[in-house]
Amino acid sequence: MSVLPSTLDNDSCDTAVRASFLHFNADPDQRGDACEYLEDGLMILKQGRIQKLANAADWIDQLPDGCALYDYSGRLVMPGFIDTHCHYPQTEIIASYSPQLLDWLQQYTFPAEEEFSDRDHADKIAAFYCDQMLANGTTSSAVYATVHPQSVDAIFEQAQRRDLCLIAGKVMMDRNAPPQLCDTPESSYRDSSELIQRWHLQGRSYYAVTPRFAPCSSPAQLEVCGRLLDENPDLYLQTHVAENPAEIDWVARLFPEHRSYLDVYDSYGLLGPRSIYGHCIYLDQKDRERMAASGAAIAFCPTSNLFLGSGLFSLEQAQEQNVKLGIATDVGGGTSFSMLQTLAEAFKICQLAGQRLTPLKAFYLATLGGAKSLYLDHRIGNFAVGKEADFVVLDLAATELMQCRMDSAKTLDEQLFALMILGDDRCIQATHIMGRRQYSRAS
Repeated sequence: MSVLPSTLDNDSCDTAVRASFLHFNADPDQRGDACEYLEDGLMILKQGRIQKLANAADWIDQLPDGCALYDYSGRLVMPGFIDTHCHYPQTEIIASYSPQLLDWLQQYTFPAEEEFSDRDHADKIAAFYCDQMLANGTTSSAVYATVHPQSVDAIFEQAQRRDLCLIAGKVMMDRNAPPQLCDTPESSYRDSSELIQRWHLQGRSYYAVTPRFAPCSSPAQLEVCGRLLDENPDLYLQTHVAENPAEIDWVARLFPEHRSYLDVYDSYGLLGPRSIYGHCIYLDQKDRERMAASGAAIAFCPTSNLFLGSGLFSLEQAQEQNVKLGIATDVGGGTSFSMLQTLAEAFKICQLAGQRLTPLKAFYLATLGGAKSLYLDHRIGNFAVGKEADFVVLDLAATELMQCRMDSAKTLDEQLFALMILGDDRCIQATHIMGRRQYSRAS
């Protein structure tokens, strides 16, 4: 971690950003001083890492001649949004009508994923997906590919071209899916091992062992998942659990010896740090206690939970057990790439459950909270000195309606709440990755 000298020169500063800044150093529900807000701030960077965040008036005149200055005065800069669960191969089928989860898989997901045997198709969708991340201010994501190894190569290559921080893995499923989408325990182990060697910890890329969900994996394949994690202790694990009542009943029939859906995964050694479980709507208290003790994380998927009629996730129960938690778009069952729209739906779910989601807590979950759930908070998630400078530039008056609402907002909380309820991709003025501007909205 670098220490900024009292006088700036080109050895200590190559880029500066002027704007209003908001970031978190803790959960705002737990600490009153959890966030830092600077109305007119200056963030000083060197080689894509944060050197200092301070009042602009104290440092703006000290910038060396060779320093690039991004002047976003009047805009709000926050750490880049972190999407903890999504499916890039489902991009083309977003907003497709289907009754519920299992119907969705058969009618849309599986046919769409069959096309990823074609590398050119995988490249095209992966490029579009990564561009949508940037256009929506998302700088880090945990992504499912398909059963095809080339689909993993495609998304990692596209992410690396943009320097995005990405967790991804080959979907593993050897039963209860179309034959052309099924692998075997042996082939999934072989393919995953090769992909791990090729991509894990290469730049900003991280590999995740990715069984789709327990109904599509035999006990032998789940054993393979545990073996991969044992052999590579710093890997991620991502899958789905307790999303839909029909799915839960199916798991109970397939694994009758287990206490719960989560217990199936636990019995194969798939709960631990860097394990990301999508949905988790119907976990009971014992499940949540086990998740908290193991260090596994929940990916809260508001728009897909509503769109597929799966149910209302309890934020309050997860918090009571201190389970790690991030927010997720779950594209394409989720209905938007926008983290702002995703937070709006999260708020509404909490309202229906009689629970509380403040705007500060919402943006914490989308930034530092997500980074903590992915065990990446030593690198991303806020503007602490030494961290990688991924950030989003937000226009709080991107539409006439937002301008009208902001004119009457009296506090930062009111502005943030209006941003997350009324905002969408039109609010993203720019997205920076490692300090470099990778997206800018056309005027």
